[in-house]
Amino acid sequence: MARFRFHKLAALAVLFGVGAWVATGEFSSVGSAQNEAPPTPAEAAAEVKAPLRTVAVITPPRVEHARAIRISGHTDAEKRVTLATRVMGVIDELPVKQGERVERGELVMRLEAEDKEAAVRMAESLVTQRQAEADAAERLVSGGNAPRLQADQARASLATAKSQLEGAKAELAQYSIYAPYNGVVDRIPVQRGSAILAGTEVATLINLDPLLAIGEVSERDLRYLKPGNTAQIRLVDGTVTEGTLRYVSRDASPATRTFRIEVAIPNEDKKLPAGMTAEIVLLADPADSVVLPRSVVTLSSNGDLGIRAVDKDNKVVFFPIDLVDDTPKGLVLAGIPADARVIVAGQDLVSDGDEVKPVEADLATVQKLAGETADGT
Repeated sequence: MARFRFHKLAALAVLFGVGAWVATGEFSSVGSAQNEAPPTPAEAAAEVKAPLRTVAVITPPRVEHARAIRISGHTDAEKRVTLATRVMGVIDELPVKQGERVERGELVMRLEAEDKEAAVRMAESLVTQRQAEADAAERLVSGGNAPRLQADQARASLATAKSQLEGAKAELAQYSIYAPYNGVVDRIPVQRGSAILAGTEVATLINLDPLLAIGEVSERDLRYLKPGNTAQIRLVDGTVTEGTLRYVSRDASPATRTFRIEVAIPNEDKKLPAGMTAEIVLLADPADSVVLPRSVVTLSSNGDLGIRAVDKDNKVVFFPIDLVDDTPKGLVLAGIPADARVIVAGQDLVSDGDEVKPVEADLATVQKLAGETADGT
């Protein structure tokens, strides 16, 4: 019994000893405990501070570049008029043909009008007679052989005859149609000898000089445009030409919220037709910008499109960009400060506010990023 109690007491003693040792927090073996003083906060920060990330930067040169706004559109005639008759009759003359050029005042069509021509000749004869009677009455009055009233009546008859002549000529003029301006006869739906009613379409006349390129721009691009800007037009057949922006609407389409524009294209030889599909590149006034490789553009934490740069303290900053143009040599961007050191390599590995180690990128690196060869081709 005494032996059992001794082992029990020994086990309890060992248990209490182990508990006291664990409570002290000292787990190293004898002789292995560290006696050095704990490190200072500065020393601890120096031990955990990671090395600065190296990024390649450039200070791009400034350029003046015209913003290019590309839209789809079509060509159209500057003027288009449908010529129609004012009276009924039978076509007597139709001297023009479809596709033929006509000058202003040139005869397009004439109806048979023998009775109207006879009425004009009769009115002219009456005017001649009334003129002779008026002259005779004036002589009689001047000689004192007739009262003044007789001369007044003769002059009134002459005026009436002249008025009848003008009316007869006006009726005769309704039987002829003349070109109102220089243009091309695009359509003639009638033939000589046909009987037509008043209001019947006789011909369609269009003016192709200047030719118009018509399209619509978005409300975002409207602020960059003004009449007089240069425009480049590429037709669906590959023809490339230039024109001048002559009209920018200030009333948006309710359906698309876009604004109509018109570009005037010189077309003196009338070779460019109306109604063709066209790509219109509107060139706004030149803007202060830089040309950078496409790979430089990145996204901010908020999802904004822009570039990252390094400030004077070697910390990363983000600049939203304004895309001016997309050229074979890179993106033309506005909105970047003149002294900005743009990160061209490593921009996606750093965040805004990070301190970095900037290294100036050489020309070969920039050209490689832009997808160019060493000679710039």
